[in-house]
Amino acid sequence: MDLFPLWNSLRIAAISAVLVFFLGIAAAYWSSRAPRLVKGLLDVVLTLPLVLPPTVVGYLLILLLGPNQALGALLFRLFGARLLMRWWSAVFAVSVVIFPLMYRTARGAFESFDEDLAAAGRTLGLSERYIFWRIRLPACRQGILAGVVLSFARALGEYGATSMVVGFIPGRTATVATQVAFLWQNDSAPGARQSLLIWVLINLTISAAVLITVNLLEKRGGSRGTAR
Repeated sequence: MDLFPLWNSLRIAAISAVLVFFLGIAAAYWSSRAPRLVKGLLDVVLTLPLVLPPTVVGYLLILLLGPNQALGALLFRLFGARLLMRWWSAVFAVSVVIFPLMYRTARGAFESFDEDLAAAGRTLGLSERYIFWRIRLPACRQGILAGVVLSFARALGEYGATSMVVGFIPGRTATVATQVAFLWQNDSAPGARQSLLIWVLINLTISAAVLITVNLLEKRGGSRGTAR
């Protein structure tokens, strides 16, 4: 059995999760401190990929990154890099799709932070950078970790935008989601149904493990809150 789709899905999900971890935390932090009007506008823009159909997200990325588009053509001229139909092209699509999950989760964690702790740090002469990294972020880590895990799980199961941006090339761009779709479309081929069932079980196992992890994080955070 060729496990390339699983390996490819894992590396795409891992890279995307790391990207949205930093981008989501930065956006959530500044949004939580922004005026109400600005926060509302940011919410609409940054959360839009969450409610758009993934295929629409994929189409918009094609309009942006396609070889005949301004950005895609510029990068191809400068670096000879094609931004579509490569395994790493899926990182663009997946990151856009999962970013709202990380952003909303992190913003909720930041908004529940006790600002008295930050104020106490300022009275001690601590810098805003120190307060963020050593006080605010550790206090919000349960919500942020839950956002990372959920984003990673969503990245593993992403299909719509990924299929449009990278397609399905066995051994090169195939992911678990596109592999399942390919096997379903060709279920009359010898062994296709058995392989399809195996990939579905793999996906179910990973998804269940992720949900268990999120529940454990929530219980751990709840128990610490009760102890306090």
